[in-house]
Amino acid sequence: MVQSVWKIDGFRGFYRGIAPGITGSLATGATYFGVIESSKKWIEETHPSLGGHWAHFIAGAVGDTLGSFVYVPCEVMKQRMQVQGTRSSWSSLPMKDNISMKHGGQMYGYYSGMFQAGRSILKQQGLRGLYAGYWSTLARDVPFAGLMVMFYEALKDLTEHGKQRWMPNSDVNSSLEGLVLGGLAGGLSAYLTTPLDVIKTRMQVQGSTFRYNSWLDAVRTIWGSEGTKGMFRGSIPRITWYIPASALTFMAVEFLRDHFNERLDDESKKEATTLSADRKGTLGEVA
Repeated sequence: MVQSVWKIDGFRGFYRGIAPGITGSLATGATYFGVIESSKKWIEETHPSLGGHWAHFIAGAVGDTLGSFVYVPCEVMKQRMQVQGTRSSWSSLPMKDNISMKHGGQMYGYYSGMFQAGRSILKQQGLRGLYAGYWSTLARDVPFAGLMVMFYEALKDLTEHGKQRWMPNSDVNSSLEGLVLGGLAGGLSAYLTTPLDVIKTRMQVQGSTFRYNSWLDAVRTIWGSEGTKGMFRGSIPRITWYIPASALTFMAVEFLRDHFNERLDDESKKEATTLSADRKGTLGEVA
């Protein structure tokens, strides 16, 4: 695959769809990690029976669901721009009304950029086109996000237990810990949810003539014609992407969490010092 992309599209081919990809990731990250901590706290306070790993899973799923309203259209644009290749290769396909025809189904015109792709999809297919595969995307990303947060917190607990037992006096940098454990959690979650990613991608890149009528129809068709190999197709590139992406994400989360907690501690100490000084002043006046 790498050789084919390089031969046909060169270096640029590996970065097609990067603009909508980055936009979706930024929007998702802001929404996702902005609600995880508050969601976990709310779940543990209102539903104690769902504490622990279940709280982590649900918090990750809620955060991802909120971000889906932004990142799904970005994902649709990114996927379509990635499968096109060069303008010449896309234009070499049979055309009808300036729309490429492929695999017996009607596809779409060539996209030169993110905004042009968004306008084109909205004009030709409406909101249904921009949110193509929305439910299949949630079916992939909600389990992925929940599993990733759950695995990460479980690995943190396991690491903390190991440190207390074998290295009680060790002081491991939390950002480094987030880098390693985040990568492991992201890679494992990515592999387990690969079949859901295959279904989502197949549904999003099809054109206005739908090959799959529904999510379940896609599952039955892919499983029936390609089996397990088809359901896990692309698992290695998916894992290769999510290990560093998750590692860097959780490293940033731990870094920001540490600095935020340090700031809170400093403010608490200042308040305590101010209260102590006021109290001494009041006592001195009384005396």
